[in-house]
Amino acid sequence: MPVIASNGSFLIKPGIGLMVWTLLVFGITMFLLSRLAFPRISEALGRRQKSIEDSIDTAERTREEADQILAEYRERLKEARAQADEIVQRARQAAESHEHEAKEQGQEMLAEAARKAERDIETATKRALDDIRKEVADLTIMATEKVTRKTLTDADQRRLVEEALSELDFSAISADATHN
Repeated sequence: MPVIASNGSFLIKPGIGLMVWTLLVFGITMFLLSRLAFPRISEALGRRQKSIEDSIDTAERTREEADQILAEYRERLKEARAQADEIVQRARQAAESHEHEAKEQGQEMLAEAARKAERDIETATKRALDDIRKEVADLTIMATEKVTRKTLTDADQRRLVEEALSELDFSAISADATHN
């Protein structure tokens, strides 16, 4: 066992020369790293940091623009809905107006048709009464000729017809005809 103890003892006893060389190599390495590697690493890290910051700024600006566009879109959508509601309201009002006008025109047409029918009835009634008067006049002349057994002059015939017609009351007939 003493062999193992003698081999492991150099770890326990530090050698001053080895320590000096180790520190010297460490110092030179640190000097070289600080002059050559650290500035490049620091520069690369700075560029990376700047790139990340720029990306974050760009993302933030993009998000703000997206929020602004979304707000504009929502506003436009609200305006479009309001316009659509206004168009629908106008269409309803126009439809109601047209319906009202159509009803009024229909009523006017009905009233005009009723007035025309009344005029036609009055005209037909007058024609019928005139026809009846002529028929009565002809019958009266024939009856008078038979009674008197002679032919009357035109003046006599007219006088007799006018007397007969004045005695007849046609108002009752015309009143019945207009009510039917």
